[in-house]
Amino acid sequence: MNAEHRYREFLPEARRIVVKIGTRVIAQSSGRPDMKPLKSLVRQVAALHRKGYEILIVSSGAVGAGIEALGMKARPTTVPDLQMCAAVGQARLMSHYEALFKAEKITVGQVLLTHADFQHRIRFANAKRTMEHLIRHAVIPIINENDVVADEELKADLSLGDNDYLAALVVKLARADILVILSTVDGVLDARNKRVHCIENLNEAFALVTPPKAGGLSKGGMDSKLRAAQIAVKTGCGVVIACGRDKNVLTDVMAGKDTGTLILSSAL
Repeated sequence: MNAEHRYREFLPEARRIVVKIGTRVIAQSSGRPDMKPLKSLVRQVAALHRKGYEILIVSSGAVGAGIEALGMKARPTTVPDLQMCAAVGQARLMSHYEALFKAEKITVGQVLLTHADFQHRIRFANAKRTMEHLIRHAVIPIINENDVVADEELKADLSLGDNDYLAALVVKLARADILVILSTVDGVLDARNKRVHCIENLNEAFALVTPPKAGGLSKGGMDSKLRAAQIAVKTGCGVVIACGRDKNVLTDVMAGKDTGTLILSSAL
């Protein structure tokens, strides 16, 4: 058995999982939530939840939903417009999550965070306590950056990258075992456009990718996902980057199947 498959044997033994859902996974090109993949992911999270896994969801898509609701033709370039889109879209996105999880008899809670919540000890402790309390009561946190009042993600060069960076920070906050980053590609692709099954050296992986182009619906890209993975693995958390539109992607990942790209934690 090769090393990559051997390491995947440990995935089912994980207890706490952060699932990061990218904008393009659950949104149409207009920004409107795409209900088919959204329903599929909620169903998979619910199935894992019932098996006893503790799951935290970091979901993008609020700005895109706001863009669609406001009838805009493209993603705005000014911070006030982006914050307006976030305010309009966040409620719409959460209403979908609430309705879908309610059908699964699972309660969800919205958690909006900013950089300051991770930088100040008291705020960090408060956020951590709230998250632990939600999980203890079988509530699934739906986490996003509070773009309405925070502009770091919207304008900084080292942004939260469509919430990739936020997901890595949540891993540290929650002491998660696994970070699953869901995108619209199968994982990290090599020079021949073939999926890389396992990564042990992230420095070599960065040479395979380029930063995303500006102006799209989402701001992420494989570069920001690898930077998030770099943070997560240093905490001892394994990372899987996979296609969120693949059938049963989450349940397959947690079953240890050869899905997406596995990035080994520093502890392995």
